[in-house]
Amino acid sequence: MTDTDATPPAPTPAPGLPDAPPLGASALPEGTYDGTVVFVTGGGTGLGAAIATEFARLGASIVIASRKPEHLEAGHERIAELGAPVVTVGCDIRDPEQIAAAFDAAVEAFGLPDVLVNNAAANFPVPAEDMSPNAWRTVVDITLNGTFFCAREFARRHLDAGTPGSIVNVGASYAWTGGPGFAHSAAAKAGVKNMVETLAVEWGPYGIQVNGLVPGLMPHEDMTADIQGNLARTNDKDACQPALRVGRPRELAWAATFLASPYARFISGHTLVVDGANWQRRTLTNPPVVTVRDQMGKDPFSLG
Repeated sequence: MTDTDATPPAPTPAPGLPDAPPLGASALPEGTYDGTVVFVTGGGTGLGAAIATEFARLGASIVIASRKPEHLEAGHERIAELGAPVVTVGCDIRDPEQIAAAFDAAVEAFGLPDVLVNNAAANFPVPAEDMSPNAWRTVVDITLNGTFFCAREFARRHLDAGTPGSIVNVGASYAWTGGPGFAHSAAAKAGVKNMVETLAVEWGPYGIQVNGLVPGLMPHEDMTADIQGNLARTNDKDACQPALRVGRPRELAWAATFLASPYARFISGHTLVVDGANWQRRTLTNPPVVTVRDQMGKDPFSLG
C-alpha cells in the first residue's frame, strides 16, 4: 500500500477565534493616557467599568458618572485599587443641568475631560404592543437624549477652549438590524449611531472626533435580567457564537482606548463592532418564527 492509499487523518475541529490576552494586558503603550482626563457615564459597573479600568491602566485620570450611589462606590473602589486618580459624581444624564454640574466637578478635580465615553443607557425587553408611553420615553430619554446632552456639553466646552477631544458612544448592533422585543432601545441606538456620523462631520473641523463602539455578548456582573435569563436558557453559550466563544469585557475596553488614542486620530464617524461577527450571522434555512410574546412566555394580547 502506498502513502496515497492511506486513510487521511480526520480534520481537527475549528477552534474558533483565539481567546483574548489575559486581564491586565495592554493594547497600547504604557502611559498612552498620562495627563489625560476620561469621563465615563455608567462607568461604575459592567462594560463601562471595564472601559474606565483600561483607561486608568494607561495613565488616565477617571471621572465616573452614574445615577446610582452603589455604582459610584464600586467604580471608585475599582479604579482606586489601580492607584489611578478617580472622582465620582452623581448624574442623571436626562437632565442637562446635572450634566453641566458633573462636568464642572470634573474640571475642578482634574481639568476639562479630554475623552468622553457615553456608556450609560437603559433597556428592558417588552413586546411593542405592551410598551407604555412612559417606558418608551424613559429608554429613549436616557439612551438617545442623554447621549446627545453629554456629547453637547463636552463639545461646547472644547469649542469654547479651542481644544481637541474625543467622544466614544457605546451602541448596539440592532441599530442596523432592529431588535424585536426592544423597539425602544433599538430605535434609540439607531439614533446614537446616526449621531456618531453627524457629529463627527460637524465637530471634526474643531478637532473633536466622534466614534461608536458596539459590544457583542460579553458576560459581566451587571447584565440586565433579560440577558441573564437568555444565558441561563442557553446550554453552550460559546457554540452560539461564530467565534465559538463569548467576548471578554476587556476586549471592548481595548477597542475604546484605541479609538480615543493618538493612534486613531484619523478615525472619526465610524462605529466599530466588537462581537466576533455575531450580528452578521445567517443560516442557510430559517428556523420557525416564534413571536416575541411566546419567547417571553406572555399570554395573547388583549385590550381587555
